Amino acid sequence: MKKLILLLVIFFNLSLFAQEAVYSVFVKDIETLQPIENATVFIMKTKQTLITNKEGKVTFVLNGASNVQVSETNYEKLTLRWAALKEDQFVVYLKNSHNKLDEVVVSNENPQKILQKIVSNSRQKLAASYRLKVYVREFFLLDNKYSYYNDGLVNFQFSVNQKKATTTLLVEQNRSYGLLETDISADLMGYNLNRIMENYSNLSYFEPLLDSKTKKEYNFTTKGHPNNKNYYIMSVVPLENAKTALDTYEILYDPEKKLIIEFSVIIEPKNLAEIAENEKVGSKNVTRSIVKVTYRVDGQDYYVLNANEEIGYDLVLKEEIKNIQVRNSFITTNFNRQNFTYKESDVFKEKSLFNKKNKVLTKYWDISGFTATDEEKGIIDSLEFKL
Repeated sequence: MKKLILLLVIFFNLSLFAQEAVYSVFVKDIETLQPIENATVFIMKTKQTLITNKEGKVTFVLNGASNVQVSETNYEKLTLRWAALKEDQFVVYLKNSHNKLDEVVVSNENPQKILQKIVSNSRQKLAASYRLKVYVREFFLLDNKYSYYNDGLVNFQFSVNQKKATTTLLVEQNRSYGLLETDISADLMGYNLNRIMENYSNLSYFEPLLDSKTKKEYNFTTKGHPNNKNYYIMSVVPLENAKTALDTYEILYDPEKKLIIEFSVIIEPKNLAEIAENEKVGSKNVTRSIVKVTYRVDGQDYYVLNANEEIGYDLVLKEEIKNIQVRNSFITTNFNRQNFTYKESDVFKEKSLFNKKNKVLTKYWDISGFTATDEEKGIIDSLEFKL
């Protein structure tokens, strides 16, 4: 009997030891002490990537110990040993690199030609067979009020079709909360997850810059990265007399590997003000447009790491105009060269998780890579209550 009790005690202790613990990391600017949003926190043991929220916070689950790597484009990268992180909630301070001078890169080659080569090479590298497990979430606002939310843990299977990446979508888990009006709901059903991911992988956002005719519409400037000598930053800004150009681009790239590391595409408010509004029923007049995508280079692997996209527009109806805003976020939680084994019936053929019945097996959102802020939790809870 004593031996049995001893074995149970040992088993209980081993079980406790093997249990995973929840940790939180807060990333802040060492000078201002303000939280740093969209910093990348990489758990080296599990190879999990997390992105800080507006509070500079990430939360993750870990069994045992792991060194942690923290980075953000405008800050010096920092790798911390686990022994230095003594609490279940700890703060990491990054040093801002803005105090360093940017050096203008002088080249005999036309910057548009350089960009064409970088985009072409990046597309070729991304056009491969692999799979990504991705956590995706979407906030919908109607007339500046949060009206709908959905998120999910999904799998994108990538294949190559005519030198371009195409995706097959399989949904593991998902949830949706909130209520929307019929006319607005029908409009949002066109929001296509496969198309969004394919746009990120095929770099479709660069099409307006690749046409040689557009060089008269934009000003191209290239500078060295203030903190990383291996990277350049190319800024592409519409000229004041531009007839069609609206988007402002910032592209972080590796000039040796000719790979895009990060890019953003924004329509500045002053350019939005110049767009003539269409009063025809069914028209969508853009009020906000922001896209930011980050890629990961890990040896021979190159893939979409995370993306944030915001689009706002005024929808013209018969009796009124309604403002719609969609905020979409992607983060890759796992990359694998091995293809899926699945049945055709497993493929999600709808456009958005908006169209899928809830399927919740675990609290996947708690360890998704995106840690919800207190404000976001409040929004999600309030929308769930509406159902």
